[in-house]
Amino acid sequence: MKKLMLALGLFFTINAGTAQIREMVAVRGGYYTPLYGIAGEEKVRVNDFYMDVRPVTHQEFLEFVKEHPQWRRGQVKKLFADARYLNNWLSEFSIPDQLKDKPVNNVSWFAAKAYCECQGKRLPTVDEWEFVAMASQTKPDARRDSLYSMEILRSYERPKTHLLSVGHSPKNYWGVQDLHGMVWEWTQDFNSIILTGESRNNGNTDRGLFCATGAVGANDLMNYAAFMRFAMRSSLKASFTLTTLGFRCVSDLDSKGALVSAKKTH
Repeated sequence: MKKLMLALGLFFTINAGTAQIREMVAVRGGYYTPLYGIAGEEKVRVNDFYMDVRPVTHQEFLEFVKEHPQWRRGQVKKLFADARYLNNWLSEFSIPDQLKDKPVNNVSWFAAKAYCECQGKRLPTVDEWEFVAMASQTKPDARRDSLYSMEILRSYERPKTHLLSVGHSPKNYWGVQDLHGMVWEWTQDFNSIILTGESRNNGNTDRGLFCATGAVGANDLMNYAAFMRFAMRSSLKASFTLTTLGFRCVSDLDSKGALVSAKKTH
C-alpha cells in the first residue's frame, strides 16, 4: 500500500490529537546544480522524499501550540524566538479569523523545527526546497524558461502587506503549491551556505551577498530569484521571526518507499 501511495505521489498525514489531515506529495529525487556548490561538485544528489503540498497555516500552528504549551507566545524561551514571535495573534491561544487559513508567520526556526518533528517530519534542506522550487507546472526543471523565471520574480516583488490563503496557486510539476510569492520558508540548513572566498574570511557574508559580491562563485548568474532566496537565508538567525517568513515540512522515505519519522531533538 505504501509503495502504491508513492507511485501515485500522494500521502495524507493525520494528527490524532487534532484530527487534522495534511496532504503531502512524493518528490522523485535526482541530481541538480545548486546556485552555490563546492568546488568540483557542481551537481548535488537529492533523494526521494515527501513534501507538504502547502505551507503550515496559523490554524495548524495554533493546534500545535495548544498541545505543546512551551511554544506559546508568552512561554517560549528568548533563546528560541525573538520578541515578534506570534505577535499577530490575539492571545496565546487565539488568532484572528482572517489568519486561520493563511501561512503561519512570525515563527522562528526553532519553533518550525519543533512543529515538524512533532508531526514525525522535519524541515526541508536547502537542496530539497530548491529542487522542488525549480519546477513549473509542466517541467521538473524550468530554470531556463525566461517566462517562468520572470513570473517568480514578479511574485517576489509584490508587496506582502496581506497574507494570501494557502492552496490557491497552481500546483507545480510535483503537486506542490505556494512555494513562490506567499512567504519565504525556513529550511533545515538555512545558514549552511559559505558564499565566496573573501566572505569566508571577513565574516561579513550578509553584506557581501546583498552587495552582489556573493555572485562570485555562483553556478547560475542569471537565476535572480535564487539569489534573492539565498540573500534572505544568509541574513537570518534561528531565533528570528518575520512577517514574511513561514515554513512547511517534509518526510524521508526508506528503501521501500515508506515514510520515516524524524527523531525529536527538542
